[in-house]
Amino acid sequence: MEIYQLRSFVTVARLGNLTRAAEALHVTQPAVTAQIKALEEELGVTLFDRRPGRIVLTRIGEMLVPDADQILAGIGGLLSKARALQGSVTGTFLIGTLGDPDALRLGSLLSALVQAMPVLEIKTRQGHSEALRELVATGALNAAFYIGPNTPRDVLALPLQTIHYRVVGPPSFKDRLLHAGWRELADLPWIGCSPQHHSQVLLRDMFARQGLSPNVVVDIDESASPHSLVRAGVGLALLREDIAVPASARDDMAIWPHARVSALLSFIHGTTTACDPATVETLAQLRSVWKLGS
Repeated sequence: MEIYQLRSFVTVARLGNLTRAAEALHVTQPAVTAQIKALEEELGVTLFDRRPGRIVLTRIGEMLVPDADQILAGIGGLLSKARALQGSVTGTFLIGTLGDPDALRLGSLLSALVQAMPVLEIKTRQGHSEALRELVATGALNAAFYIGPNTPRDVLALPLQTIHYRVVGPPSFKDRLLHAGWRELADLPWIGCSPQHHSQVLLRDMFARQGLSPNVVVDIDESASPHSLVRAGVGLALLREDIAVPASARDDMAIWPHARVSALLSFIHGTTTACDPATVETLAQLRSVWKLGS
């Protein structure tokens, strides 16, 4: 069964005239007649009652017209979609992500990318900021979210948001924190983590500016929450301000009042991919999701 046979069948059924159908299909009348005959032979039914001067659908023909219409509509939709996808961005796009997808607005970004580039295969890989930066710089990742005191020099970056961090400690440390200077603060017990995690980079950078280094008494992995360890009295940590301030108001922890550490959340990509279609579209969708200017 061929598409052109179905098209001839439906056209003759609608127009009720072989000559007019042939004109509409831009073929000869004998060609239309042959196509319908071939379709009838394949289906094993008679579609038209042919009488001198006219051609009308049989009862079976009337019942099959809607099905033929549906098939042709599906084919038309397939062709339209294929034409629309011509020139679409294809391939795989790997995005590095950090631990908090809501803070990254990752769901909104991925939804927008799927709509904008339906043929592109999008994958995410979670990691620490510095590890992700290295992967982007070497081309192992197409792009990644990054948090650091500054934008890295070996990649290109779209700044998204400034994030503020506070030094927090157990509630029992409240008086000590209130009167502590930088030296006393560094000597207090600290909760550390991977040296490539952005919070550890910010912590080292904060104390390095004072010529000091923190007294790290425990290193944690991703499964441990610094928030809960601080409350348990293990030691101090850097915590996002939007988490630290409400926790302090509940007396879950104490805040050192003498410093506020700022970091930049950026979306980074390789220096050679600025004109890559997937990168260009991703940056455009990011600006929309984060409501950034052009």
